[in-house]
Amino acid sequence: MTRAMGRLLDDAAEGGRITPDEALLLYTDAPLHALGQAADVVRRRRYPDNIATYIIDRNINYTNVCVTACKFCAFYRAPGHKEGWTHSDEEILRRCGEAVELGATQIMLQGGHSPELGIEWYERIFAAIKASYPQLTLHSLGASEVVHIGRTSNLDHATVIARLHAAGLDSFAGAGAEILVERPRTAIAPLKEKGEVWLDVMATAHGLGVESTATFMMGTGETNAERIEHLRMIRDVQDRTGGFRSFIPWTYQPENNHLKGRTQATSLEYLRMVAVARLFFDNVNHLQGSWLTTGKDIGQLTLHYGADDLGSVMLEENVVSSAGARHRSNRTELIELIRGAGRIPAQRDTLYRHLAVHRDPAEDPVDDRVHSHVSSTALNLVPVAAAG
Repeated sequence: MTRAMGRLLDDAAEGGRITPDEALLLYTDAPLHALGQAADVVRRRRYPDNIATYIIDRNINYTNVCVTACKFCAFYRAPGHKEGWTHSDEEILRRCGEAVELGATQIMLQGGHSPELGIEWYERIFAAIKASYPQLTLHSLGASEVVHIGRTSNLDHATVIARLHAAGLDSFAGAGAEILVERPRTAIAPLKEKGEVWLDVMATAHGLGVESTATFMMGTGETNAERIEHLRMIRDVQDRTGGFRSFIPWTYQPENNHLKGRTQATSLEYLRMVAVARLFFDNVNHLQGSWLTTGKDIGQLTLHYGADDLGSVMLEENVVSSAGARHRSNRTELIELIRGAGRIPAQRDTLYRHLAVHRDPAEDPVDDRVHSHVSSTALNLVPVAAAG
C-alpha cells in the first residue's frame, strides 16, 4: 500500500469527507482488508455499543402488472398478460395480519406500475391497513411509484406524497433507485424516470416530513466511476435534506430477465462497495448489508466492512427471488450471524430504535415460524422469460 493511500484511508477513517475521486480510488485500488478496517473504524465510532440490528417485516407485492418493463426484472407482467394479477384488499389485509402474528413491525407494500391503480387505490389500502393494524409501520412504495401515481392521477409529486402520507404512509422505501446515473439507468430501465427525478421526488418527500432509504443495485453493466457517481448523487441530496435514514446496496440477480446475467458484481466488489459507502456517506446514519442477494456468508462479512444492520428476516419477498435469489433465512440465523461477527444482535423498528437486545444467547427468541418467504409467489417458480 502506498503512503498516499494509507493517508487517504486514515483520513477517511477519522471522519474526514472524501471526494468522489478519492472514493473511486479507494474502491478500485485500496487493499481490501485495509479498506474494510477503515470502514469498521467509522462504524465503531458511530455505534460504540457494538450492536448490529435486524428487523422483522414483510414485503407485500400487491401487483405484478407493470408498464415500466425494466430489463433486470423477472417479476413484472405487461398489462393484459395472462399471468398478471393484483391482490384484493382482503388478501393484502390477510397478509398484514399474518405478519403481525409473526412479530413484524413493518410492511413494505411494493408492486408494479399498473395503469389501473390511481391515487385512490393506494389511499384506500393504506387507510385500511392502518385501521386494522395501527401498530404496523408502512415503509412502502418509493419515488418511482410517486411518479407513476402522478401520471395515472394527473397530480404533481408533492400532492401525491402528501395524500399518501395522510392516508397512512409513514416513510418511503428506496425502491426504484437501481442506479441513478443516466447512461446505465437508460440501458436497463429506459421507461423509468431519470435518476434526477427520483432524487427530486425523494427530496420533496423529505421536505414534507416523509423520510426514506436509498438503495443501489450494482452489477448491471455500470462502470466503477458510475457506481461512485450514484453515491455522489445521493450524498448531495442528503446534504440538503437529511432525509435518507440508511443506504442499502444489493446485487443484480440474473435469472428470468432480459439482461440474462451478462454482467454481475462479484462478492469482493460488493464488499468494497459497502466499505466505500460507509466512508463516503458521512451524512447517512445507517448502512445495511444484503444477505438476500449475496448470501449469508457475505452478509455476515458486511458487518466487518462498515455495515451496522443486516436488514430483514423477510417474511415475504417476490421480486428479487423471481430473478434467482435463492437465499433463505430466519430470525435465529440472523441473530447467530450477527453474534458470530462479534456483534450484539438487536431487533429494531423502522426508525432503528432497539426493540429487543439479545445480549444473552440463552434468552434468544425461539419461534420456528419466523423465517423468510412464509408466503411468496416467487417460490417454486417455473422459469419464464419476462413479458413485454
